Amino acid sequence: MTQVATNPSPPPDDRPHRPADDSEEAYFEGSPLLRAELGKVFLWSTGGLVLLAIAVLNLVKFKYDWPWWVYLALVVVAGVVTFFPMMLRKTVRYRITNYRIDISYGVLSRNTDTIELWHVEDLRLHQSLINRMAGVGSITITSHDQTLPTLALHGLPKPQELFRMLEQRVIAVKRQRGVMKVDPG
Repeated sequence: MTQVATNPSPPPDDRPHRPADDSEEAYFEGSPLLRAELGKVFLWSTGGLVLLAIAVLNLVKFKYDWPWWVYLALVVVAGVVTFFPMMLRKTVRYRITNYRIDISYGVLSRNTDTIELWHVEDLRLHQSLINRMAGVGSITITSHDQTLPTLALHGLPKPQELFRMLEQRVIAVKRQRGVMKVDPG
């Protein structure tokens, strides 16, 4: 018996580029990781603990006659200073997909900037020794975008893997759009 193919294979695609795939896949979505700034976290935490120590030592040992609200203010300021790096990191949010990079920032009002990957001219990965040990890094993006020609993404987890994916996606998106680099001269 011979089998008859019910679905013949489609004819080969002679177009130079495949049609764009409109599905968007997120590579990273979130805030910068706090462990990327261990030095700043240590300094701010030390400052907060010093303020707290001043309040406690003054109350227990030196017994100055400060009003109660001064102690309360010192404790509140110590808490804010201690947790300032964490609060600052939560005001920034990254969304890196296979077509664009969005960065949202702000506390009371929110701003969002977007760089389309086909605008990207250059990518740069940076990891200090401590960042490498912590598994974080920074990717700096140089683009032809009018509003955001340089964008630094700090505190990214698995930065080497993300960097390689972005490199490949920039090339693929430029091919899909038919973007060619022309050197003058």
